[in-house]
Amino acid sequence: MGRLFAGTEFFQPVRCDRCGELEAECECPPAPAPRIAPEKQTANLSIEKRKKGKVVTVVRGLSAQGTDLTELLTRLKAACGAGGAIKGDVLEVQGKHLERIRETLAKIGYKVKG
Repeated sequence: MGRLFAGTEFFQPVRCDRCGELEAECECPPAPAPRIAPEKQTANLSIEKRKKGKVVTVVRGLSAQGTDLTELLTRLKAACGAGGAIKGDVLEVQGKHLERIRETLAKIGYKVKG
């Protein structure tokens, strides 16, 4: 597959930017999603009730592609001494930990609402 001048003397086949091979022959793994700096993201915090009266602190609004949510959840759970889970692009930490999570996210550099 060519670009601009397909079928002319100026035609050049498309090559991979990383290895230089023809695009059809390239075996490079897909490029990872670019990271989004914490300073450019806003975390929305809230406390919600779950089944049987369980309370969780919920973090929304962070980009799942631009943030390592697993690593962030690990840091939040350690700061709160609690369990938690990721559901889609929402982080849930067991218990009422609004202030601790707010402080931890602010220390990392995120803007925080709620």
